[in-house]
Amino acid sequence: MTTEESILNKIQILITNHFETPEEAFSFFDADSSGKLKKSEIVKLLKQAEINGFIRGLVGSKLIEGYDKSDDEEIDWQEFKAAVDKIKTA
Repeated sequence: MTTEESILNKIQILITNHFETPEEAFSFFDADSSGKLKKSEIVKLLKQAEINGFIRGLVGSKLIEGYDKSDDEEIDWQEFKAAVDKIKTA
């Protein structure tokens, strides 16, 4: 399993074990209710998914880089859903 697959797998486990739906997970981590996850909120998600603290910031940046299709340096619901859908098919 690659590092990316491992990280996505941990995120999937977090969502599955602690939330009824991906929408509920998104809302929980969208602390300011902006409709978008900024890097600090993504880092919080990664912390809860038990991603090593040393790499959380880097992983957060890479997730934004990989899934932020609107280039606003945040992850909106559609971008989050695309990431979750990728996890389900991996």
